[in-house]
Amino acid sequence: MADALLLLSFGGPEGPEDVLPFLENVTRGRGVPPERLAEVAEHYLHFGGVSPINALNRQIITALEADLADAGLDLPVYFGNRNWHPMVEDTVATMTADGVRSALVFPTSAWGGYSGCRQYDEDIARARAAVGERAPELVKLRQYFDHPLLIASFADAITAAVQQLSADHREGARLVFTAHSIPVAADNVAGPPADGGRLYSRQVAEAARLCAAAAGFAEYDVVWQSRSGPPQVPWLEPDIVDHLDVLHGKGIESVVVCPVGFVSDHLEVIWDLDNEAATRAGELGMAFARAATPGTDPRFSRMIVELIQERLSAGEVRELGEVPGYGCTVDGALCAPGCCELPPRPARAVSTTA
Repeated sequence: MADALLLLSFGGPEGPEDVLPFLENVTRGRGVPPERLAEVAEHYLHFGGVSPINALNRQIITALEADLADAGLDLPVYFGNRNWHPMVEDTVATMTADGVRSALVFPTSAWGGYSGCRQYDEDIARARAAVGERAPELVKLRQYFDHPLLIASFADAITAAVQQLSADHREGARLVFTAHSIPVAADNVAGPPADGGRLYSRQVAEAARLCAAAAGFAEYDVVWQSRSGPPQVPWLEPDIVDHLDVLHGKGIESVVVCPVGFVSDHLEVIWDLDNEAATRAGELGMAFARAATPGTDPRFSRMIVELIQERLSAGEVRELGEVPGYGCTVDGALCAPGCCELPPRPARAVSTTA
């Protein structure tokens, strides 16, 4: 059983004065030069120093509380972040003071890999250690990249994005999926050795396949965004902006971009896609539409409830894909040995936006 649910996320600044402290939290111990932080800070300041991620997570929590009540689940929902307030250490301290002894944890990442999976386990361990022996047991729910409700939400968002295009641009529009790029070395260790690694990129490709099929697209592309780190470190490619150039060279006149790797419209989505990619498409004379992320779709909170019920009562595991997912399953198994391990030091650089 569980006494509560913890929604665990990345965090983001909520005012100009938060931006640099937030970025310092994100990059602590990684040797990111100050000039790089200043460059990324400008992305945030372009939007008033506010990332929408915290506000969107609060919307998810409001919907989730109603859905939990409808399902007869008496689970108070707590909110904690890795990099900005409310910090997960503070939240777990509050949970402890409230008498919570055991809680499930829903991470706002659907994926395997170090940043998308195991780092959330590290957040949980760090928060419990900060609180001490009275800290509640915290069990992270499984990866959900191919859950039917998530796929259906993305598919409907793709259909709605197509309708944003003028009638003469809908026919022949190219569907392009994006997800956060990671270092190739990190992707190679994202899955257990027996599974061949590359868990993250294979999960993204599988989610894209499922979403495209559900939206009625036979052809599509999977590309990447938000690359960071030293230029000599290989990352997953191609980048979305570079890919637009390639499509233009092939005579493609319209594109629908679906940020399948993100559950909310946080800053990476609105900067990399709504700003940089949309601007490049305009320069190329291409019609551009971007599909919404699923976080505020009512189906998203219902999916979380299903994951909770699955864990609490060994209920039906609803998965559409053929690529494995890991995390805490109904039988209590955690990630497989060797899965989502910390990549070699040079590959740890990640995007500093969220």
